Amino acid sequence: MNSYFAVTAPGLEPFAYQELTALDLLPAAGNHIATPGGVEFNGDLADLYRANLHLRTASRILARLGNFFYATTFTELQKRTSRLPWERFLNPGQPIAMRVTCHQSKLYHSDAVARSVCAALEERMGQPSPLVKVDEEAEGIPPQLIIVRLLDDKCTISVDSSGELLHKRGYRLAVAKAPLRETLAAALLMASGWDRCAPLLDPFCGSGTIPIEAAMMSLGIPPGLNRSFAFMGWPGYDEAVFNVQKSDVFEQQSAVNGQRPEVAILASDRDAGAIKIAHENAERAGVEDLIEFKCQAVSSIQPPLGAGWVVTNPPYGLRISEGQDLRDLYAQFGNVLRKHCPGWQVAVLCNDPVLLGQMQLKLDTSLGFVNGGISVRVARGGV
Repeated sequence: MNSYFAVTAPGLEPFAYQELTALDLLPAAGNHIATPGGVEFNGDLADLYRANLHLRTASRILARLGNFFYATTFTELQKRTSRLPWERFLNPGQPIAMRVTCHQSKLYHSDAVARSVCAALEERMGQPSPLVKVDEEAEGIPPQLIIVRLLDDKCTISVDSSGELLHKRGYRLAVAKAPLRETLAAALLMASGWDRCAPLLDPFCGSGTIPIEAAMMSLGIPPGLNRSFAFMGWPGYDEAVFNVQKSDVFEQQSAVNGQRPEVAILASDRDAGAIKIAHENAERAGVEDLIEFKCQAVSSIQPPLGAGWVVTNPPYGLRISEGQDLRDLYAQFGNVLRKHCPGWQVAVLCNDPVLLGQMQLKLDTSLGFVNGGISVRVARGGV
């Protein structure tokens, strides 16, 4: 069994934990733990492939490289690092990117640590691996990322198995103003308690991330189905094993072909350009026929009969145009919910408790996320 770590954005750890449990990657009795920044789990290569394919709230999946060890000198670090099985993950001379963090350790100079690891790699592989910089938001295949962490003289070395961050599903080629990451949208849906069957409404849909993620969740479409991963370039990559993981998905999709769930997902925005972008993104995701898009103000929404969920990311804080008074918008939003959505559940992402107070709803704001570097709260409750 290998050791893996599902990395998440702050606040998303419990949702990655739920997902790993649902995938049977966290047994009822085990040594798995949720820690700040992610969730540890164990498994084989098939489990690593499955986690990358299915996890909606993780940013990347790391493979721990060998056993963790103590190092208090650079000689010791290089010697022990050279004993690790790098050949499982790298080809000789393959360019790499490296991220090093040092805390409360005798080896505190991150650049010197990186040089020692590169020297160990060359010693093990017989060729130097060029060290390059990486931009996580850049398009294209990034170099293989190695993550080195020194804490209290204990060294942990991990290899990124995902490549591009997992929020890049492949469907969102264009975005509206203040885009919401796909991983955060999925976590917001999970936090709302939406049952994936009842009607769902997003009256501030922007580029459509929340309704698209909701449609994919409802249909059981894995978020990584139409993208590539770093592990595909590993010497130990087993294409047959990964194809089995994907074929299981296609079999499930085939079983429900023509029997899509009768779930109403409604998405609207007053910005016609945003609606156009959202519709195009939904087409790329293959869920356009499950979402009803409308260009309209929040005051014009007409939810279906019966109870459902409102899950949305309205404008707030720094993410608005100058001169807009959002207090009136949130007060109007609250009035619309009370008038048109009695008995519904609501989950609103916002960074300003004053704005949320304008809605005049009793909402639980104990759950916090980070959206684009801004600390936000998830306001949840009934209308």
